[in-house]
Amino acid sequence: MITQENHHFFFDSTDAEKTSAPTESIPQAPQGGDAADLAKKLYNPVASLISFPLQSNFDFRMGTGSGWRYTLNIQPVVPIALNSRWNMISRTILPFIHQGNVTGLGQDQTGRGDVVQSFFFSPNKTEPFIWGAGPALLIPTATNDALGSKQLGLGPTVVVLKQQSGWTYGALWNHLWRVAGGSGHPRVNSDFIQPFLTYTTKDAWSYSLNTESTYDWTANHWSVPSNVSVSKLVRFGHQPISFQGGIKCWATAPTGGPEGCGPRIFVTALFPKG
Repeated sequence: MITQENHHFFFDSTDAEKTSAPTESIPQAPQGGDAADLAKKLYNPVASLISFPLQSNFDFRMGTGSGWRYTLNIQPVVPIALNSRWNMISRTILPFIHQGNVTGLGQDQTGRGDVVQSFFFSPNKTEPFIWGAGPALLIPTATNDALGSKQLGLGPTVVVLKQQSGWTYGALWNHLWRVAGGSGHPRVNSDFIQPFLTYTTKDAWSYSLNTESTYDWTANHWSVPSNVSVSKLVRFGHQPISFQGGIKCWATAPTGGPEGCGPRIFVTALFPKG
């Protein structure tokens, strides 16, 4: 999945085929190509698929060296058909953060971070590749000065990808500039670059690799975590859900930023069109 933006971070603009519901009440994997197609859609940021990912991130060795942070990103993705040729896809990243020993020993903060809201306008075609472009907004919703920028940001965002056989590969980019606010905080002026590669098997297992690089033009430094993960699509009754686990390792981060590796966990509810 794509995040920030991950964003979290999803296939072509055609609807997923329905899979038959299991008769048992226990979770079961959907069968055959239908499940694989649905799993692939989850890795396409501009698919015609409503999804509701909950992404847990754990970062360590921050601030004082003993600092740590837990971030829960709520990342709903909602496609809207504009006409027979174009969709608009709304992607929201709303972080809830709890951290300790980051701003000082014995200090902790809990609250909401800044929202990143993206809108992609994407054509209903998959050849020669899938793409979407539109605006991205940074919305200063943080409930604590240590958890956000206190700035309204705006800029462009673009995603380009290809899905072929079981493979999904491409990249997402955005740039955010400060347009208002930010008293006492460094000016927001940053690029986010996320190349990604995923292989999905016929039985709906997905193996993913991506990086989520941010370059801060104000401070002139990179933040580069790399992510490796495995996911599986299953059903609870009629509801398809993807479970994903992996590890995030920091290649570089600004002074006081996270170091080493930490776990990353996704739970994503999918709502394919009937």
